[in-house]
Amino acid sequence: LLLVAVAAAAIGLASASFRDNCDIKWNPENAAFSDDGHGLTMSLKSNSSGCLLQTKKQFIYGSVSTLIKLVPGNSAGTVTTYYTSSVGADHDEIDFEFLGNETGQPYTLHTNVFADGVGKKEMQFVPWFDPTADFHAYTISWTPCMIVWYVDDVPIRVFRNYRDKGIAYPIKRPMFGYSSIWSAEDWATQGGRVKADWSKAPFVAGYRDMVLDVCPCDGADSCVYGCAGAFSHGGRQQNCAGLTDQQRAKMQEVQKTHRIYDYCVDYRDNKKPGSECSLPQY
Repeated sequence: LLLVAVAAAAIGLASASFRDNCDIKWNPENAAFSDDGHGLTMSLKSNSSGCLLQTKKQFIYGSVSTLIKLVPGNSAGTVTTYYTSSVGADHDEIDFEFLGNETGQPYTLHTNVFADGVGKKEMQFVPWFDPTADFHAYTISWTPCMIVWYVDDVPIRVFRNYRDKGIAYPIKRPMFGYSSIWSAEDWATQGGRVKADWSKAPFVAGYRDMVLDVCPCDGADSCVYGCAGAFSHGGRQQNCAGLTDQQRAKMQEVQKTHRIYDYCVDYRDNKKPGSECSLPQY
């Protein structure tokens, strides 16, 4: 009871100032904060530069969300990211990656999940809006039962916890939240065929209003247990009941009309899809 009470007290919805709640871990000279700290731009100036932001606190379970305005114009060869990740061997990670493209061609919205160091669970979409014209909300919801990726409150993908069936799922490693921009000319745009036009640099992505609804956790067993108990039941942003009928219908429509790659169907390297692909995901 004490553990659950401590965990419940630690959880709270907070609109976090980037300046107060995050550190720039790579090339801080390429980051610029707004006066109130709730806005941020990160720049990519050359193929060896970029920028990386990390939250100061780790957490187990919850929801992390931010508004992003992607690099406009010719963004080929660039990758803008928003993700959560643990530190160390056999890491866990939940990804949003935005792969740039030539002017007039759509971004690729890339999602993936790593558990116990194993990823290769990619699902990709083309956005149904211009992600460079305005800010859009991108949210990762992580509970003991399921991971959900949202774009502007529309769920686009679900990955359920089937550890009882031998399928890896992140349950025990605290994660940090990250945002970054970097060069990936060798693969990001049309398989690396289109390179970055460095005469257009700097490439600038904008971020605004990070929102954390999480259980801070230092990795101690008591913390992990308490956070799991607090998020397993009781209807936080996304609980074990799964998606509503309305959310499910929206996700199925997005996947039908805007999904361009699904590792369960379009698997690469002649590898068969994982056993989770035959199980319900929502």
